[in-house]
Amino acid sequence: MKHIGYYNGEIGPLEEMKIPMLDRAVYFGDGCYDAAMFSNNRIFALEDHLDRFYNSCRLLEIPFDMERKALTKELQKCIDANELSEGMIYWQCSRGTYYRSHNFPPETVKPNLMIFTVPDEIIPMDTTYKLISMEDTRFLHCNIKTLNLIPSVIAYQRCIEAGCQETLFHRQGRVTECAHSNVLILKDGTLHTPPRDNLILPGITLKHLILLAKENNIPVIEAPFSMDELKNADEVIISNSGAFCIRADELDGEPIGGKDPKTLKILQDAYKDKFRNSL
Repeated sequence: MKHIGYYNGEIGPLEEMKIPMLDRAVYFGDGCYDAAMFSNNRIFALEDHLDRFYNSCRLLEIPFDMERKALTKELQKCIDANELSEGMIYWQCSRGTYYRSHNFPPETVKPNLMIFTVPDEIIPMDTTYKLISMEDTRFLHCNIKTLNLIPSVIAYQRCIEAGCQETLFHRQGRVTECAHSNVLILKDGTLHTPPRDNLILPGITLKHLILLAKENNIPVIEAPFSMDELKNADEVIISNSGAFCIRADELDGEPIGGKDPKTLKILQDAYKDKFRNSL
């Protein structure tokens, strides 16, 4: 099977798998998810992704009681069954299957686990991104990787329509993140990132970039920065699980960054090595 689908232990071709209409993910988006890249039948940074997934379950009060080893086994089962040499594996947990009601279902209702694999490739690091900006109108729990992504879907559609690759969110001038990426800047040889608070997703790639910067003697500041500071940064970096460290060179039609390729390359090379050595 090229594309694997999985639902509560049942595996089959993704296009043939079905879920119940009363799965709370269907009518409430009541669940959380995570996704990771895989290559050579191995999932990259799996432990980091599992940490975030279980934390999202905890914050949403979803009683997902499958142990890490058991979940790892189910994820690997899907990787082993698919015919892709590399791609993305996605998994989500909903609060269960029950009649629609805003309160939580009875304790006897167990969470549902869904997994699938699809083709995907790491975006080459010599790629450059064009960005548009939008006011961040999402809710105040962006640190939870929930299924409720409509604002990000709309924002990403706007950037595609504009011929760009990402939408940059800001809240009253403070930069938060992008539609499905984190954003960092380089200024005077220092890596700046928004604080990992409730306004941004704690990205796995973001975490790795911070660690790699410190390992390579690049100072790191985790603090809010403004749109004006981003526009005047030496480099603007977009990061996610499929685009590790991509330079942005345009925002709302105006040039940005391009002033510190040396430090940027140190980070990009370090991430390439980390990815290569982990698989």
